[in-house]
Order: sequence, then C-alpha cells, then structure tokens
Amino acid sequence: MGLSIWQLAVVAILVILLFGRGKLSGLMTDLADGIKSFRQGIKDTPADEPATDKVLEQAPPSATAETTQAAGSRAE
Repeated sequence: MGLSIWQLAVVAILVILLFGRGKLSGLMTDLADGIKSFRQGIKDTPADEPATDKVLEQAPPSATAETTQAAGSRAE
C-alpha cells in the first residue's frame, strides 16, 4: 500500500497551512546553507592524510615518550 498522489497533496497542503510559505522557505534556505557548508568542509579535509598523523606531529617528543612509558608501566 503506497501513498497516492491525493494523500501526498493533502499532506502538502496541511504542512503549508501549519507552517506558512515564508517559514518553509526559510527552513529550506537554512537546509541548503547547511548542506553547502558540509560539502565545503569535506573538500577542505585532505583524504590522503589521516587526522591522527597531524596530532602526533604536533605533540612534543618528550610528551609522547612519557605517555608511552606510563602506558608500559600500567601494563606490567
């Protein structure tokens, strides 16, 4: 049992009556801006380099060594 065109039309009319054309237009504009922002964020992130490599490169070597030693002492 699928939805017929008449059922979809009734639902569309109810939505327009409840929210009004202006509010629906604003919601669609906000949705489109969010999608554009998301796509731009994906384009800015390089796919070749994993994010964890950047974090390890920024950490000072002494902090990495201390963390490794602390983890080793807990395992014993």
